[in-house]
Amino acid sequence: MASAPEDEVLHRTENGVSWITLNRPEAMNAVTPAQRERVIALLAGASADPAVRAVVLTATGKGFCAGADLRGGTGTGTGTAPGSGSGSGSGSGPGNSPGPGPAGDRVAGDVARMIRLGAQRLITAVLDCEKPVVAAVNGTAAGIGAHLALACDLVIAAEGARFIEVFVRRGLVPDGGGAYLLPRLLGPQKAKELMFFGDAVPAAEAERLGLVNRVVPAEELQAAAREWAERLAQGPTRALALTKQLVNASLDGDRAAALAAEATAQEINMTTADANEGVASFVERRTPKYLGR
Repeated sequence: MASAPEDEVLHRTENGVSWITLNRPEAMNAVTPAQRERVIALLAGASADPAVRAVVLTATGKGFCAGADLRGGTGTGTGTAPGSGSGSGSGSGPGNSPGPGPAGDRVAGDVARMIRLGAQRLITAVLDCEKPVVAAVNGTAAGIGAHLALACDLVIAAEGARFIEVFVRRGLVPDGGGAYLLPRLLGPQKAKELMFFGDAVPAAEAERLGLVNRVVPAEELQAAAREWAERLAQGPTRALALTKQLVNASLDGDRAAALAAEATAQEINMTTADANEGVASFVERRTPKYLGR
């Protein structure tokens, strides 16, 4: 698969924060397969790089991510079925093998493979990143774009942002982990309402529902994301990674498994320099200085 041009996914690291910015504003940041692969690689790099201690995922222009744009690639592993791909849906429309079209154009298993290797890999890359990921949602987040934001650990949205489960408008089943994420954030009844009707959820309502942590004026979005991310970057990085892992797994297992995982995580964490620093600073009555190790 061709790699995305660097100007389509901007990247910089500042003060321990990896900033990943979707940069196709003319397409409302509908994500191409090449962009998807670059974002996945950058998230994996953030996990492995001790100099990176938090991540911000954001976008340029009026849209955060309008879905998956199949027009930018070959169609293999693109991550979703058809939609508009131009600002209100996911996908790019017919003609992208092995996506939609006459049944003779594909064989059983093609679409499932496309979803598994595409949208699902993108969402799990966010969920599995070993550094806390903050979404700074600057505008419309639709389809897989909504799921990309909601997979992040913390979500800050501009006042004009909207979240849209657009799949039903195209006669599609939600993909990219939507039916996994939304019930865990909202409960099953509200999740079904959003997915059955596909209505746009304004940022203020998303905050009330618990989809968003904080809503700010558009001009304050970057500063708010920087404040949180740099605060996280000063924290005990491994403890945060283990906490993220525990919380993400907590809704998938029983109490015994959750408590066992918690004990194991604490055992692992107590071997880190930051844990020792935290205890020492408490005993010495001073502010801890965490190094992310």
